[in-house]
Amino acid sequence: MDPVEGGLPVEQPQPVTRRRGWALDTTPLRNRAYRRVFGGVAVTMLGQQMTLVAVPYQVYELTGSSLMVGLTSVVALVPLVVFGLLGGAIADAMDRRRLMLISSAGAAVTSALLAVQALLPGDGHISVLWVLAAAVSGFAAVNQPARSAVIPALVGRDQVAAANALAMTVRQAGVIVGPLLAGLLIGLGDLSIVYTIDALGFVAAVLLLRGLPALPPEGVAGPLRLGAAVRGVGEGFAFLRTQPVLLMTFVVDVIAMLFAWPHAVFPELSQTVYLGDANSLGWLFAGVSIGSLLMGLTSGWVSRVDRQGAVVLAAIAVWGVAIIGFGLASTLWLAVLCLAVAGAGDMVSAVLRSAMLQTAAPDEMRGRMQGVFIVVVAGGPRLGDLRAGLMASSVGVTAAMVSGGVVIVVAMAVVAVAVPSFWLFRASRADEVARDARRRLAEEHAAPTEG
Repeated sequence: MDPVEGGLPVEQPQPVTRRRGWALDTTPLRNRAYRRVFGGVAVTMLGQQMTLVAVPYQVYELTGSSLMVGLTSVVALVPLVVFGLLGGAIADAMDRRRLMLISSAGAAVTSALLAVQALLPGDGHISVLWVLAAAVSGFAAVNQPARSAVIPALVGRDQVAAANALAMTVRQAGVIVGPLLAGLLIGLGDLSIVYTIDALGFVAAVLLLRGLPALPPEGVAGPLRLGAAVRGVGEGFAFLRTQPVLLMTFVVDVIAMLFAWPHAVFPELSQTVYLGDANSLGWLFAGVSIGSLLMGLTSGWVSRVDRQGAVVLAAIAVWGVAIIGFGLASTLWLAVLCLAVAGAGDMVSAVLRSAMLQTAAPDEMRGRMQGVFIVVVAGGPRLGDLRAGLMASSVGVTAAMVSGGVVIVVAMAVVAVAVPSFWLFRASRADEVARDARRRLAEEHAAPTEG
C-alpha cells in the first residue's frame, strides 16, 4: 500500500500494458478499492432509474395532472442544484468515504420510506411524495461529487478516463433496463417493489463502501463547518473563473444541451410524423441511450486519448451534426440512428470532460468541480427542453433541431479558436495544469496575509 495522493493509504495501481483494442477498458477493475466504488454505482443505478419512472407515475395516479408531474421534476431539480453545489464543497472539506456512506445510507432510508408510503391505504399523498422525491434527489447530489472526486486517488491519473467510461456505461445500461423493468412491475400493480429494489441497492452500496480506506481531500484540517462549506461554493466559482480549461468543460456541455436536447419534441413526432408506429415514442426516448451504451462498450480507445480537449470539441460537433440529421429524418429508423450517433458523441464528450475535471483540478477543488458538473448535467437538458419546445411550437420541429445543431457545430469551431488552451489540452499535461492551479490557489490565500 503506497500513498497515491496527499498521503492517502490507498492501493497503488499496478503497472499495466496499455490496451490497444476498441473494447471497453476494464483495467481499473483490477484495483480492489475502485471495484468497491464501481460496485456501488452498479447496484444503485438500476433502482435509481426505476424510481425515476415510479415517482412521476404515482404523481399522475394521485392527481391526474401532467402539470403536477412537471412540477415534481422541478421539486427534484431544486435540491439537486442546491446540494450538488453544497455537496461538492462538503466533499472538499471532509473524508469523502464518510460522506459517501452517509449519503448512501440516507438514500436507502428515503427509498424505503417511498416503499412504505406506496403500501399505505389509498394511493398516498402528493406532499409526502414530493418531500421524499426531493430527499432522494438531495442525497444523490451530495453523493456523486464525492464519488467522482475520489477516482484519481483510487486508480491513478492514467486510468481516470477508463474508470469514467466503465461507470458511465453501467449508467447507460441502467437508463435502458431500469425504465423497462419499472414499467413491467408497475403493470403488475406493485409499486412498492420498485422502491424496495432501489433501497436494497443503496444498502448494498453502503456495505461495499465500508471496505474503502479513509479518503480525505488534501489540505483538510479540523472539523467540517457548514459556514465554511457554503463559502467553499463561492471559492469554487472564483477558482473556476481563473481556469479556462475547466470552465470550458462546462460551457461546451451547456451549449450542446441548450441547443440540441431533443426530448421535448418526441411526443409531437410520435403523434404526427410517426403516427403509424405504436412503439415510436419508446424508440425515440431510447435512441440516445442506445448510442451511449454501444459507445461505452467500444470505448477502449477513449482512455488512450491524449488530445482530450480537441476530441471533446469534435465529439460535441458530432452530436450537433447528428441532431441536424435527426431533424431532417423522414423515417423512424433514420431518426433513431441519428439519435444513437448523437448519444455516442455525447458519451465520448462526457467521459473525457469528467477526466479533465478530475485530473486538471487540484484535489482540494475536485469535489466542488464535480458539484458544478452535476448542476450542468441536470440543468442543461431542462433548459434544452424549454428551448426546443418553444421553437418547435413556433417554427416547427425540423427548424428547431436543425438550427440548434448548426449553432453547436459553429460554436465548437469558435471555442477552438477563442480558447486555444482548451483545444490544445493534453491528458499528459494534466498534472502541470493542476500544479499551476494549486500554485495560484496558494498565492491567493497568502495575499491577504502579506498585505
